[in-house]
Amino acid sequence: QVQVVESGGGLVQAGGSLRLSCAASGSGFSINAMSWYRQAPGKQRELVATITSGGSTNYADSVKGRFTISRDNAKNTVYLQMNSLKPEDTAVYYCNARLIILKAQYDSWGQGTQVTVSS
Repeated sequence: QVQVVESGGGLVQAGGSLRLSCAASGSGFSINAMSWYRQAPGKQRELVATITSGGSTNYADSVKGRFTISRDNAKNTVYLQMNSLKPEDTAVYYCNARLIILKAQYDSWGQGTQVTVSS
């Protein structure tokens, strides 16, 4: 019922910046929270940042102070501004939308966008 699509990934040098976008589309749902996860080769998927519909945010320690998550609730869109990028940030970044459909909670995932940081 819901589609989640990420964009904005690419190749950047260490110290550079990227801005990721994620939009949820469809009908019959509301969003409680949206999050960014990432997964590097050989590693588990990890939570990077979360923002609720009310604007509360949370960040992984590894990105705190460098990344900023924001949202436009009217557009069902979330952004991740990534500054001071490091090679360790290289991963596929996935958007997750926590949805309420018929009063039940679901998670919907995008297909991911590649972020590569060169040294």
